[in-house]
Amino acid sequence: MESIIEQQRRYHEERERLEDAMVKEMLAKKCSNREQINSDHRLKYLFDVSSIFKNLIKNKWLPLNDLIAPKSRRYMECTKALIDSYEDKEGMRKEEINSMSGCNEFSEFYARLRNIKEYYKKHQNEISIPMSVEYEEFNRLRENSSDVNLVDFTDEEGYGKFLDLNDCFVKYLNLKGIEKIDYLTYLTVFDRLFEIPKDKKLNTEYRSYLESLLEYFEDYCARKETSSALTHSGAHLDLSAFSSWEELASLGLDRLKSALMALGLKCGGNLEERAKRLWSTKNKSLDEIDPSLYAKAKTGNMKSKQTEKQKEIAALEAQVYRFSELLSEQRQATKENVQRKQARTAGEREESDEEVSESESEEEQETEVIYNPKNLPLGWDGKPIPYWLYKLHGLNITYTCEICGNATYKGPKAFQRHFAEWRHAHGMRCLGIPNTAHFANVTHIEDALKLWQKLKEEKQKEKFQPANEEEYEDTEGRVVNKKTYEDLKRQGLL
Repeated sequence: MESIIEQQRRYHEERERLEDAMVKEMLAKKCSNREQINSDHRLKYLFDVSSIFKNLIKNKWLPLNDLIAPKSRRYMECTKALIDSYEDKEGMRKEEINSMSGCNEFSEFYARLRNIKEYYKKHQNEISIPMSVEYEEFNRLRENSSDVNLVDFTDEEGYGKFLDLNDCFVKYLNLKGIEKIDYLTYLTVFDRLFEIPKDKKLNTEYRSYLESLLEYFEDYCARKETSSALTHSGAHLDLSAFSSWEELASLGLDRLKSALMALGLKCGGNLEERAKRLWSTKNKSLDEIDPSLYAKAKTGNMKSKQTEKQKEIAALEAQVYRFSELLSEQRQATKENVQRKQARTAGEREESDEEVSESESEEEQETEVIYNPKNLPLGWDGKPIPYWLYKLHGLNITYTCEICGNATYKGPKAFQRHFAEWRHAHGMRCLGIPNTAHFANVTHIEDALKLWQKLKEEKQKEKFQPANEEEYEDTEGRVVNKKTYEDLKRQGLL
């Protein structure tokens, strides 16, 4: 039987080897998208799976589904075993140390040596594989796995470069009362859910469509190992951009109410109460939120049931909004890829696919790391654009929009484009203001409200006012307005 001290030594060695393997994996050069995704998954395997090396020694990878939800985490399992061993609640470690350091230490040593010899006499054919062999095998497979696909992506996804929303697009077309569009347009507007009328959302087909969309996004992020993981994005408002509840209060009552409703929390109270209630949920999971903050559902009321359905739909829509932010780069790349495919004939598409496969193989063979100290955007050739071009397009200038929840945009082109995107349009809707051309370049909430009030006053003045604009003629042929005519008539002067 293995001693307590030996178990602790083995756990320490295993943790150190795991840490060393993870550090080497993170420092290894990734020259292509395929290598980056494979590296992310190998890191996940190192952290999560306790039985991976049995398959690595056989030069065989487990299926992805078996690795995503393992029964135990190897690193955490070793750490927990070490903590339990050092706490020594049963006193076995202390007893073993006393027996090894007491007056009979030599007799204890020879007794242990005798037990080892007897064990190997009974098990002569058993070979103990050192732990270092497992990790050496892992390193060897990492160096020689540039052509290995650890994740199953469809041909349309291009091993994590693009999105494949064709199935979701078919479900979208089958929704009742929805305008029929093509796939390219769908990639542009699939997250503009706020444009769909509310009366067309309270049905099982629309809910099923949202669930299928979210199911695909979650599966895609799990396969791609997206670094910015999605925890719970039921709220329409990203609280990471705020540093205090006072900043939240500047968004107004309606904006805070929509965020609280999406989380299923109470949305009543004044501006300060709503801001503090929402601020208390920052960096917390649903289980950590105070239960008293949740809204209580009333049973037996038809109106409350409809409200609950609207909340559930809003929560699903909010998750779609969050995923569209996380996958914005892949979404843009997908649109460009679809446009390229649509502009080519069948023969050109086949040639293009062959060229892409060849370019990917060349890209994977490339070992030189691109020198980019200023973190400039990459051009069509995969190299950083010139710095003068970077400044010419104003990408060194950052714009902030308070209406979008203090979101930042790099360059005037992205800044101007965001006024027509869903985030800004949704912020304007929460303020109760139409997103028209009058509000172009308006980014502050206070300025938008003042301008909206001014426009309403001007519109009111332009309305037809009978008392001042209707004309009457008196008995002497003089033309006066309605108000003056009625005053003269009451005084008997006509």
